[in-house]
Amino acid sequence: MNLILAVNGATGAWAAELLLKKSPWPVTLVASEWGKAVVAREGGDFARLAQMADKVFDDADLAAPISSGSIPTLGMIVLPCSANTLAKVAHGISDSLITRAAHCHLKERRRLVLCVRETPWSLIDCQNAAAVSAAGGVVMPLSPPFYQMLGRDPATVTMTDLLNSYVDRVLALFGHAAAANWETVS
Repeated sequence: MNLILAVNGATGAWAAELLLKKSPWPVTLVASEWGKAVVAREGGDFARLAQMADKVFDDADLAAPISSGSIPTLGMIVLPCSANTLAKVAHGISDSLITRAAHCHLKERRRLVLCVRETPWSLIDCQNAAAVSAAGGVVMPLSPPFYQMLGRDPATVTMTDLLNSYVDRVLALFGHAAAANWETVS
């Protein structure tokens, strides 16, 4: 079973690269045009991300296999997820491969995790998150589990440290045990 990773136009694309590196499952990658632009703005290279994935589809390719609920997957992660994508998923708007695949995961009752990067949230964002959650999705704001840095000098904690612990938590939602948890760090 493969895991679908979608990257769209919110900041935090570094976490997507870490997820590609850490996933114990094959990963199918889809990125929106804005997602690719954000990867570049954050100093990354989308071609490098694509090389780490097992399959790559264009966000405009609504004929890609993952646009069908009949194609089994382990689940789907949108990392990072913009408020725009959150809204489209919440309201069943399937105008791209990312939103269509997300819709398929909800209707097939497969795991869907939206790693929303926007902050602060408006009431509309909160309502959209509630709608996705009510439909069976998991809304997991891109907020690292800071407790995993207990006992460390905050001046020595890096962005990579924080995002690694966040990615571990995301992968744990799919059954991959995190390297550390509340019991192991406290």
